[in-house]
Amino acid sequence: MSKAIAKKMDSGLKLSKLDDVYILVKFKLSLMVVISSCLAYLVIAGSSFSFLTLSLLFLGGMAVTGAANAVNQVLEKEFDSMMERTKLRPLADDRMKSSEAVLISGLLLVFGTLCLGLLHPLAAFLGMASFILYAFVYTPLKRYSTLSVAIGAIPGALPVLIGTVVHDGSITMLGLVLFFIQFLWQFPHFWAISYLSFEDYNKANYKLLPKGKDGNIDKNLGAYSALYAVMIVPVVILSYYFEGAQMSIISLAAILLMTLYYTFKSLQLQWNPSRATARGLMFCSFFYLPVVLIFYLIG
Repeated sequence: MSKAIAKKMDSGLKLSKLDDVYILVKFKLSLMVVISSCLAYLVIAGSSFSFLTLSLLFLGGMAVTGAANAVNQVLEKEFDSMMERTKLRPLADDRMKSSEAVLISGLLLVFGTLCLGLLHPLAAFLGMASFILYAFVYTPLKRYSTLSVAIGAIPGALPVLIGTVVHDGSITMLGLVLFFIQFLWQFPHFWAISYLSFEDYNKANYKLLPKGKDGNIDKNLGAYSALYAVMIVPVVILSYYFEGAQMSIISLAAILLMTLYYTFKSLQLQWNPSRATARGLMFCSFFYLPVVLIFYLIG
């Protein structure tokens, strides 16, 4: 949530309906997702980009992502109320009715799908697929299996693919490269966040982290994170040779160095598992993806 809303809550001030909608759709998270989609579009469109297309992609992406986040909170209302980090969400705190949240989600989904459909039917299909996978597969599955992280990484990576589809009208090799980079990036990113929220997730019985026999976080979590991070390296190298996906050697080197640094931050969590190293990996993940996409853009 924004600093202004957090300040209101800390001061005991009543939040407005707009504040609650902002929290319901997880505006900042949705914005980060959509920025990656827009950057992917700019990467593949180059100098032929259209401001109208970019605007529709942004609006459609924000609406569909916000709709998925709203349904997520409807389905997890009971569990959100158990956790410190989520207990003040509008549904968990009974400031908003579930029916109201479902209505908001439905309106956003229709609007977002229409925006993406105006760009290309495949983009609308992928947007709807992302919504369904996130809201109705990932959300319930995370209470039963750690497989949910891999499932959740699919809708998490689809925005960059959508960004390339609205320009090319089909799924291209470069689109798949960007998809797999974002797919693999999510494992260290999400595990670092989950490490920091382990106690909260345990209260809600979420199975988001691999655990050891003692019920604590698996001691090799950092190694698993490093494995997924380093798997990005061959994907980037292969993209350098794909027709239509050529980049400068400087951009290639910069992306590889950033990826190796991301791997190093993951290994730090392995060598010294602590909240400090998990936080370091989390902050690195926030910068990693936009930096990589920007180097693809300028390369």
